[in-house]
Amino acid sequence: MNIRARYLSAICINVLFPWLAYHLAYPQWGHLGALAASTLPLIAWMTWDLLRFSHFDALSAIVLVGTLFSLAVSFFIDNPRTRLFEEPVISGLIGIAFLISLAFPRPLVFYLGRSTIAREQDGETARFEQWWRDNPSLVAVIRRMTLVWGLGLTAENAVRLLLNIEWEDAAWIAGVSTILRYATYGVLMLWTFLKRRRIKRMSPSALPAK
Repeated sequence: MNIRARYLSAICINVLFPWLAYHLAYPQWGHLGALAASTLPLIAWMTWDLLRFSHFDALSAIVLVGTLFSLAVSFFIDNPRTRLFEEPVISGLIGIAFLISLAFPRPLVFYLGRSTIAREQDGETARFEQWWRDNPSLVAVIRRMTLVWGLGLTAENAVRLLLNIEWEDAAWIAGVSTILRYATYGVLMLWTFLKRRRIKRMSPSALPAK
């Protein structure tokens, strides 16, 4: 699979398909059932990837964890208005986790990058690890990407929280929150793919060119 097809499949699997599943299921099952339906494309993809290629998709896992946080809040909190306040607070923990990971030798985006490389070609994981150890420029870029993901996800949930404070229509807010969540993931993934192309130009021999 060429690089453009991989990028398109990642956006479809992690953003488009969950979003479509949510909106198709919402009229019949409501917000809770629609959130559960939106996890199915992610779970199916991660299971296939693990069984077929013995590969764990870290990006899909992050999107899935965010959705499961929202699902857990929706399940345990009966009041729709209260739930709309709690959900972005809990989901925002993912963005905070990115920021906290900057304090560690290897931030979260390092594992996202390694996960992507592992799928592309056997043996590339070791080369990526070596490049990380030998190239300070790569370390700086990965840390910057981690910062952007952390700030982006945290800001997204802060905006959702402000919307909940300003507006009274719980059903409208639930729909807008879902769109905002998937739009944020989509923008961050697209930015990450563009940044990765820049990384490859930094050292063309370090990553596979296909």
